[in-house]
Amino acid sequence: MGNRKWAGLGALAFLLLLILDARTAAEGMRSGITLCLRTVIPSLFPFFVCSMVLNSSLTGQPFHALRPLSRFCRIPRGSEALLLTGLLGGYPVGAQAVSEAYASGHLDRRTARRMLAFCSNAGPAFLFGMLLPIFENKNAVWVLWLVHMASALLVGKLYPGGGNSTVRLPAGKTGAFAEIVPRAGKVMAGVCCWVVLFRTVLALLGRWLDLDTAPGVVLTGILELSNGCLAVSIFQKDGTKFLLCGMFLAFGGLCVAMQTAGVIGDLGLGSYLAGKLLQSSISFLLCLMLEFVLFPKQERWLSPWLVLGFLPGMAAGFLIFLEKCGIMETNFTRRPPYAVPKEN
Repeated sequence: MGNRKWAGLGALAFLLLLILDARTAAEGMRSGITLCLRTVIPSLFPFFVCSMVLNSSLTGQPFHALRPLSRFCRIPRGSEALLLTGLLGGYPVGAQAVSEAYASGHLDRRTARRMLAFCSNAGPAFLFGMLLPIFENKNAVWVLWLVHMASALLVGKLYPGGGNSTVRLPAGKTGAFAEIVPRAGKVMAGVCCWVVLFRTVLALLGRWLDLDTAPGVVLTGILELSNGCLAVSIFQKDGTKFLLCGMFLAFGGLCVAMQTAGVIGDLGLGSYLAGKLLQSSISFLLCLMLEFVLFPKQERWLSPWLVLGFLPGMAAGFLIFLEKCGIMETNFTRRPPYAVPKEN
């Protein structure tokens, strides 16, 4: 009852804000809808369709060329298609693919939760659709994509657990394009609903906080990825944008976390969030090193960003330690006491 009580109180507080400041809330919703229509849907929906077609056609196929990556990330042989979908499919397509493999009984619960930590990432459609207009140096977006994939693979290497088992995923249904497009539309609708809701929250927060500052941009990126990446435009230096976008992409934001919670069933968000915190720290450190190569002439102020970069890594290490030792299972999905546990 505790979590439900706090959720009810939060909903009541938000309802009061909507009543007391309806004009600001309406402006935030209009801004979110405009963002979805002009940017989010055109850049993401076609790729959602393509990634789902790719996933349905590649699932169950052997990927001998990806065996080194599966060994590096310590995922079962035969699950390379899930890794590929997680790297290319975009949030939250990779998490949905892992959840479907778990629901079908081809992944045990422990393996599925571990793979959630690194098999759901921002896709190239988001990076090149949303970030190219932000940077003067267009090569920065290509480097961000490489950093994003490298940081995800490093999380797969560092995250506890894993082994050399083998799974046999069922072959995907080819020629089901008529079914895939409505599925992609459903996922796209869910993404847009969360973007509009978080844009409304940001508009209300903007009444009391100045979001056009460095802390405000960081808060925006933590809450919602699309708005956070657009907010970095207030900075003139590409190097600062590069560091912040690298961290925002790796973490995904709480909005993406809520989207993920809607597609993973009873797997819980604990492993996902721990992996995202660790990935954001790794991504920041990689971007920090590459910044000197991409933007050699820009002035830098490292101390605040170093602290900001290491804190997520420390938090992730603590969560992973607790989970590995069995002290705490970070599962934020409540299950009824009468539910029959799923057999592995």
